[in-house]
Amino acid sequence: MNNTITAAHVQQFHDGFALAAQQMESRLQETVTSRGMVTGASFTANDLGAVEANQVIERYGDTELTVPDHGTRLALLSDWDLALPVDKFDLPKLLANPQGDYLRLSMAAHNRRKDAIIYNALIGAAQRATTSTVTGNHSAYSATNLAGAQLILNGGTGLTKAKIIQAKAQFRANEADEFNGEKLYFLYNNKALQDILGDVTLTTADQLAVKMIQEGGVAREWMGFTWVPYNFPVGAAVASMFSAVAYSKSSAHFGIGDNVTTDIGPRRDKRNLIQVYTSMSMGAVRVREEKVVRVDYIQ
Repeated sequence: MNNTITAAHVQQFHDGFALAAQQMESRLQETVTSRGMVTGASFTANDLGAVEANQVIERYGDTELTVPDHGTRLALLSDWDLALPVDKFDLPKLLANPQGDYLRLSMAAHNRRKDAIIYNALIGAAQRATTSTVTGNHSAYSATNLAGAQLILNGGTGLTKAKIIQAKAQFRANEADEFNGEKLYFLYNNKALQDILGDVTLTTADQLAVKMIQEGGVAREWMGFTWVPYNFPVGAAVASMFSAVAYSKSSAHFGIGDNVTTDIGPRRDKRNLIQVYTSMSMGAVRVREEKVVRVDYIQ
């Protein structure tokens, strides 16, 4: 039998690209207060301290004035771009056109950058200026950091039940929890997941949602927090330490100066290669320290 017809069989080539595993969408943008589109190189957020009522102990006495603490936070916008080249000589040789997947990669990169900016704003220094009660003028901006009870030190341990409870208790002490209408979030990474699933005190039926035990993940709503997966970096000061963060939606503001701009076209100076170009400007700032708790734990 003549089997030479098999030489004419067509080979089916893959007409797409398998993208590397990566975070594609922003997970933190919806967890903080959005300022929308911002005009200029920066935006500000005003904060106002709490006051208490004064007891009146005499009739017709002088009015006792109470001046609340006023402050202004400054968020500087930062600019980001990404340019991916597609050589025009490669296009005829590819059944799969990479331009669409390159654009998806670019959008994913910008979304991850959003989360990094928000995360750093939550745990980093916030630039704050105060208002003079005499002149009404602003002071120079200076760094305001998380301090005291807003910091839960690593203590040589991983993410433990005790640390989670301590964080939740701090929000209650600060009147910054669900009883004041706040939505609370807790960021966790793969190491935190290991600690939680490996801690027998956290995996009993009365402590955890059944979903967590059955599916091997942290329940979306647990211990008063909405749990959000985010692979934050290892700490710079202590190489083996992670800093998780618990926070309320109103604790930080995020603004966009220039939403993702895309341009796909030829580069005349590079032999007419096709360039997939994206750019974006954005910034974030923490506005209330008592609404953020940094939780450190070792790797």
